[in-house]
Amino acid sequence: MDNKIFITLGSQKFQFNRLLKAVDELCERGTIEAADVFAQIGYSDYLPKNFNYKKFLDRDEFSKEMGKADIVITHGGTGAIIGAVKKGKKVIAVPRIAKYGEHVDDHQLQLIKQFDDLNLICPCQDTNKLEIALDTVRGTKYNSYESNTINIITSIEDYIEGNCL
Repeated sequence: MDNKIFITLGSQKFQFNRLLKAVDELCERGTIEAADVFAQIGYSDYLPKNFNYKKFLDRDEFSKEMGKADIVITHGGTGAIIGAVKKGKKVIAVPRIAKYGEHVDDHQLQLIKQFDDLNLICPCQDTNKLEIALDTVRGTKYNSYESNTINIITSIEDYIEGNCL
C-alpha cells in the first residue's frame, strides 16, 4: 500500500493552515499513519501536532523527502504539481482560496482543473474530503507527465527558419 506522504506548500508568503489541520486530524484519528507524513509548511503558522514538519527545506532536503514519498499533497501551484508528477508521484492538489487568506485570488482552482482534465492528479477542493482523496489517489492510475518543451522549441525554430531565409 502507498504509505509515505509528503506535503509541500510552496514558498509564497501565504499560510495554508486549513490543509495542515485536515492532515493533523486524519493522523489523530489514525486514518493516516503519522510516522509516514512529512511536511514543508512554509509560512503557515499552524504547527502540526501529529506529524513531522519543517518550515522550509533546502533543495537537497526537498528532493530527499519527495523521493521517499508515494503520495504528494500540495497546494495548486504549477511548479509544485509538475515537479511531483514528473517524478511519478501520485498527487493530491488542494487549491489555496482567497477568502481564507491563502492567496490573493482563486486561480489555483483553474490550474488544478486543467491538471485534472489531463488525468495527472487527484483534485481535492475541500479539505474535509481529504480522506476520500487519499482513497481515490491510491486506487487510480494517472497519466504520465509529458513535457511539451521540445514541440515548442521545434515550432520556434521552424518559424525562425521560415522567416529568415
